[in-house]
Amino acid sequence: MSSRNPGSSLDLGWVSRVAVNHPAVLRRAEQIQSRRTVKKDWQAAWLLRAVTCMDLTTLSGDDTPASVHRLCLKAKHPIREDLLRSIKMEDPDVVTGAVCVYPARVTDAVKALKDAGCHIPVGIRVSISAVATGFPAGQTPLKTRLAEVRAAVDDGASEIDIVINRTLALSGRWRELYEEIRMFREACGERHMKTILGTGELGSLTNVYKASLVAMMAGSDFIKTSTGKESVNATFPVALVMVRAIRDYYWRTGVKVGFKPAGGIRSAKEALVWLSLMKEELGDDWLTPQLFRIGASTLLGDIERQIYHHVTGRYAAHHDLPMA
Repeated sequence: MSSRNPGSSLDLGWVSRVAVNHPAVLRRAEQIQSRRTVKKDWQAAWLLRAVTCMDLTTLSGDDTPASVHRLCLKAKHPIREDLLRSIKMEDPDVVTGAVCVYPARVTDAVKALKDAGCHIPVGIRVSISAVATGFPAGQTPLKTRLAEVRAAVDDGASEIDIVINRTLALSGRWRELYEEIRMFREACGERHMKTILGTGELGSLTNVYKASLVAMMAGSDFIKTSTGKESVNATFPVALVMVRAIRDYYWRTGVKVGFKPAGGIRSAKEALVWLSLMKEELGDDWLTPQLFRIGASTLLGDIERQIYHHVTGRYAAHHDLPMA
């Protein structure tokens, strides 16, 4: 992971001056989506980069130790090794950035990754990210949300994905939101904190920008679009607003904050567009798992199918690419 964002004092003047040009954002989003994507070997390389920036996620009511174990094995071996050898990319570093689970499943992930030989307490090879703070709604009492963060840290999570209380943002109670996030940041200790804004429930792009600023001022190491449980999740207009807030924060403070789109990202083609957006808007420094993650549960399967097609010239049958 990159160095921590120390945060800053809350600048309500900066927050209050925010104004988003909605038509211009939509035009730019359309322009990014209409870009021609890279082909052949270049495409394979970009797709592998997307894999290394992926938070391989399971956030279901039927999660079990066995399903988390399979997820962790897939995180360590995301692409079949014979396919990687065929394109001369048999690199041990082709692993996903993290696995993302509920707090109750953190100990399962710690054990699975330890058995696989790719996890240490602060997570270098494959990190363990735990959602917390009353995910997905963020409406549980503050003391409960703080206890959940501390429990996930104690159980071995190396990253914490907190979710904000959208009520505070919708009510313009930016100082209260700032103070809550600061408390979560303290509860995370040395673990990196990714702050989920729940952008589909923030009401406007201006609120998205303001919430992004407040989250970064409060010490968020990443800002993340969505929980994946909202009716509207990661969209390109929202992403543009968030990455430009990241850029503005970097220009003002010199601190690089990461970005994570999540929810509804299912195809390899979409992953390439997200990488293009990061490269064009923030530059190559943000094309690493230290500053960019894609939250996904089904995306990896399509990426592996595209790699399979690149190598063999045909698309894989379901049994050719098992989960683990």
